[in-house]
Amino acid sequence: MLDVIGKSRNIDLFWEVLQETGKYQLVTPKTYIVGVKTLASARELKKCVEVFHLMNMFGYVYSVDVLNKVVEVLCRSKLVEEAEHIVLKLKDWIKPNGVTYRWLIYGFCDVGDVIEGSKIWNLMVDEGFEPDIACVEYMMEILFKNNKYVEALKVFQSAKVNRMSELGVETYRLVITWLCKKGKLGESYVVFEEMQKRGIEADNLTLAAITYGLMSRGRVMEAYRVVEGIETLDISVYHGMIKGLLKLKRASEATRVFREMIRRGCEPIMHTYVMLLQGHLGKRGRKGSDPLVNFDTIFVGGLVKAGKTLEANKYAERLLYRKVEVPRFDYNKFLHYYSNEEGVVMFEVMSKKLREVGHFDLADIFARYGEKMATRGRRRIRTTES
Repeated sequence: MLDVIGKSRNIDLFWEVLQETGKYQLVTPKTYIVGVKTLASARELKKCVEVFHLMNMFGYVYSVDVLNKVVEVLCRSKLVEEAEHIVLKLKDWIKPNGVTYRWLIYGFCDVGDVIEGSKIWNLMVDEGFEPDIACVEYMMEILFKNNKYVEALKVFQSAKVNRMSELGVETYRLVITWLCKKGKLGESYVVFEEMQKRGIEADNLTLAAITYGLMSRGRVMEAYRVVEGIETLDISVYHGMIKGLLKLKRASEATRVFREMIRRGCEPIMHTYVMLLQGHLGKRGRKGSDPLVNFDTIFVGGLVKAGKTLEANKYAERLLYRKVEVPRFDYNKFLHYYSNEEGVVMFEVMSKKLREVGHFDLADIFARYGEKMATRGRRRIRTTES
């Protein structure tokens, strides 16, 4: 009932019912969660804090476990500022622990406020709580995503000094992956060698990151040597190769890797096709010289056939108003529209036409998608056969 009243936004009635719930001893942790989340959404911050005092008056003692559950829900709902306010106002009655601070860090980082997340991190350390490795990795990832490489590496160095024994392949992989994305191959190799010296075996995801880093910097032969040393290739390694080659604008070679992965029994996924199509046709589509491989013919026409006229109109503007900026074409949606029996026929016809004009790479990509990504029934059959 509380939840229903809360959704009606009748805060006065909600507050009365919440008090009655406490009086009749019907309170559970869910009561706190619903109560505080509803009040926080309405920016009733004073009442958010009063919920805990009110329930304590009715015999439900202050509990850090209940507080943590409330903070978790608020942070997941992007109400992290409200969660922080509650934690700070209740500090004299409920002492926050490491879990409390960890959720606040997650919450601020999730909404993009890295500075406030860092402040909570420092407060957590000052109060004697050691962030767990999951929290360390999360903070590093957020810093990397915000191009704060120096700060992220400082967190990594601090973790190595204070808790080296807890660092595993996941932490090293995170650092190596982002260093490779940034093109800092020398630094990534230093981290990779340190990992090996500690006896931590690199997994395929880590080697895929190194492969991409080498490929994207034009060190293709080195990348191939890394791949040759991998005992069992999986899709992450192939994606690293394809993505790196596409960054070098070597779409034809990336398609050869695509053929090789199929030959070795590694099934492409939607992301594989999207990467290759972007590599061949561009992220916003391309108007080719031949009408058979014209972006508008293949994609805009296809959207109209799929009944997606609104989306098609956005891209049709390209034909009429060349200076108008249109959104990036969503290859993912386009392929999804034709994941059916009609798509099987369409991609088969399209691949034949593309081969007629010598576009064998695109023909192979579309043909393979038409064969393997059609319907759920077909996918189930493929799974059984493999």
